[in-house]
Amino acid sequence: MKKKYLRIINICFFLLVTIVMSSFIDFKSKIIYIQPLGDVNSKYTDYLKTSVKEFYGYECVIKPKVSLTSDILANSKTRYEASKILNKYNSNQNNLIITEKDIAHKKSDEFPEWGIFGLGLRPGKTCVISTFRLKKKVSTQKMLERLKKVALHEIGHNLGLEHCKNNKECMMNDADGTIKQVDQEKIWFCKKCWSLIR
Repeated sequence: MKKKYLRIINICFFLLVTIVMSSFIDFKSKIIYIQPLGDVNSKYTDYLKTSVKEFYGYECVIKPKVSLTSDILANSKTRYEASKILNKYNSNQNNLIITEKDIAHKKSDEFPEWGIFGLGLRPGKTCVISTFRLKKKVSTQKMLERLKKVALHEIGHNLGLEHCKNNKECMMNDADGTIKQVDQEKIWFCKKCWSLIR
């Protein structure tokens, strides 16, 4: 009888270790595909590849660029609608889409085309970011810091995180279209945000 219980305990332990290890391996081997939308400076995509790997531990693959098309234009036809981009390029792969063009999203009836830095499905597999509003009147170094924060923020949404209200320095704060909020954040998640994805 004891042998039977020992065998059952061993099997349960083995299964538990297997499940824990497989979830760890899945987390560590996750791949994010960086998708340039239109012409995007390779300096930006290379920087994002390094940034995502350093912060999340995910491997990144930079895909060949895809063209900007009229079906993802916002109603004004002067910029691109982020939700249309997400719908068009959503797939089973984890996609970080980057464009140098201006992107917008409907904030309310009063602001049907609100200019944004990025948008991510929550939870989901796809997010889009734009360099357009990040590089005005700042150094390249400052612009890259902003780009890193916005990309890591939108990937955070893909992982299921909501906007953070615990700490103003957490990257998951809602920028609400203001670059000032992005600049005051650290390249850091508060304990609560980290605990929800780890």
